[in-house]
Amino acid sequence: MTLSPLYLITDRQASGRRSIPDLVKAAMEGGLKLLQYREKELPKRETFHVAQVLRELTQSAGATLIINDDLDLAMAVEADGVHLGQEDLPLPVARKILGPGKILGISVRDVTAAQRAVQEGADYIAVGPIFRSSTKRVRSPMGCGIVRETRNIVRLPLFGIGGIDPSNACEVIQAGADGVAVIASLHQAPDVTKTTREFLNLLEECKINARSASMF
Repeated sequence: MTLSPLYLITDRQASGRRSIPDLVKAAMEGGLKLLQYREKELPKRETFHVAQVLRELTQSAGATLIINDDLDLAMAVEADGVHLGQEDLPLPVARKILGPGKILGISVRDVTAAQRAVQEGADYIAVGPIFRSSTKRVRSPMGCGIVRETRNIVRLPLFGIGGIDPSNACEVIQAGADGVAVIASLHQAPDVTKTTREFLNLLEECKINARSASMF
């Protein structure tokens, strides 16, 4: 499976005055191709409405829409897949509900969970938090070491998450990640389209440099 190296996770609290659809539209104008809709607080009907709009936007842009945790919502809007956390529905159960044609990603915090995710059929893995995050402060950052450890045992697409921005993204890629999942670095950007475009270009350079370094 090939997934875009820049993975935007929505956070309504971090988006300020921008609506989530406006933020996503601006990011997609900058080339964003991978989106996770994460919403824990809105009423179900309103969450469904936003997800419908995002489904239309992603389809028009040829982008992938992942829904955080909510399988019912993912099926209702015909999203491309679901992202699970360690405390969410077990991955095999989610696969049984969604069927084989959908993407299933999962967050992990150690190599044991990563190994289990592979065995249970995850399509990609997100590991972190890597750095200190302004949007997720529950856990202490683990640094890029956890990316290296996970990469050593996992061949699936691997994303780093937590406090990642253009200033430190290359460290995550050099450690073995295929991409980075971000919130604040796009939600709080003055020009979301420009920042997305520059971030994608940076990640491509990082991946080229990482491949070159691995040859020596």
